[in-house]
Parts: sequence; structure tokens; C-alpha cells
Amino acid sequence: MRPHLALIEDEPDFALMCRSYLEREGFTVTWAMDARAGKSVLYESRVDLAVLDLGLPDGSGLELLRALRSTSRLPVIVITGRGAEADRVAGLEIGADDYLVKPFSQRELVARIRAVLRRSQPPEMPAVLQIGSLRIDTAARQASADGVLLTLRPKEYALLEMLGEAPGRVFSTEQVLERIWGASWQQPATVIEHVYRLRGKLAALPTPAPRITTVRGYGYRLDP
Repeated sequence: MRPHLALIEDEPDFALMCRSYLEREGFTVTWAMDARAGKSVLYESRVDLAVLDLGLPDGSGLELLRALRSTSRLPVIVITGRGAEADRVAGLEIGADDYLVKPFSQRELVARIRAVLRRSQPPEMPAVLQIGSLRIDTAARQASADGVLLTLRPKEYALLEMLGEAPGRVFSTEQVLERIWGASWQQPATVIEHVYRLRGKLAALPTPAPRITTVRGYGYRLDP
């Protein structure tokens, strides 16, 4: 799939030039002209990386980055016409993954985007996760215990796979929402419902299987 970029930039000529070049380089680009439209793109779309200008007409790009970092680790490259060291440091301290000062070449922008995307990729998952009697086939997206196949909805499977990647590790509700639904601002009840259904299916297996433990006030873990 083509990586989806959010380009948040208020200069139309510059934004159109960037979008055209990035699309030729194999990216899908959604352009937003201000902070309000950028926030809508970031929170309502599945985006792989944001290219964010600091100087926006309706607010500071730093404030948008700060708000994003409170809920998401989406990779962000900050761009600006201001070359002051304080601006660069502020963006990086808030959580920008890289920084470009205008003017810069389109080739450099593409190279920075690809480098950040590579760094943000999770390590390759094993083909099979084995936790006690539970076998999770990540290629087939199936789970079974002693040959008995679990009938799982897509989000239930995704939740089980996430917990199964690190048995004993606690995942927060926000981490689950961001990983599986792409947005940590959704209602926690969404996770509660899926955990409840998945627990029931694991408990119904004829062979004792790992169980999902609720860590009150934080999240969930898979116990062998």
C-alpha cells in the first residue's frame, strides 16, 4: 500500500509542488491548509506520517504537535521558514521526529520521510506466536488451542495478536485503541467490549488457554 501522508502547509504553491512530487514518488497525500483542517486529517484518517509547517494562519504548528503527542506517536516531520535554533529545539523536544528548514529540495524531503518511516516500523513479527496451548498464526491471522480454531472477528484477532506479542506485558487502553482502531481518543468501552468477547471465547476452549487479565487503572495483559 502507498504510505498516506498528511501535509499541513498554508502556502498553496509550495504545498501543491510538494504534493505533486510526493505523489510521483509513491505516496498518497492529504493536504490541509491550517491547524483546524490538519487536526481533522490527523484524527479522522489513517495517516502514516505528517509533514507539519509551524507557521499556520490559525495557530501554531507546535501547539498542534503538542496536542497530537498527548495521544499518538504518529511520525512527524516539522518544516518551517524560521531557522532559529529555538524553533528547532522546541519542535524536537515536543516530539517531532525530524526537522527541515525552508528552502529545501523535494528530494531531501522524500529522503527524510522514507528514513523516518523506516525507523518507525515495528520489528517483523514471528510467523507463529505460541503462548502455552494458544497458537497464533500471524500470516493466516488465525488462533487455535490444541487444534481447536477460535472464531474471531478481525478486531478480536488483532487484540489477541497484540497481547500475544508480549505475554505478561500490560498494554494501556490508549495503546490498544491507537494500535487497533488507529485513534486513542475513541471510547474505552470499545476495548472493554472486545476484551469481554475475547475472554469468553478463550474460556470456552476445551483446553485451558491463556487468559486476559485486567490491570485496574491501566490496561490489559495476556497471562499464559
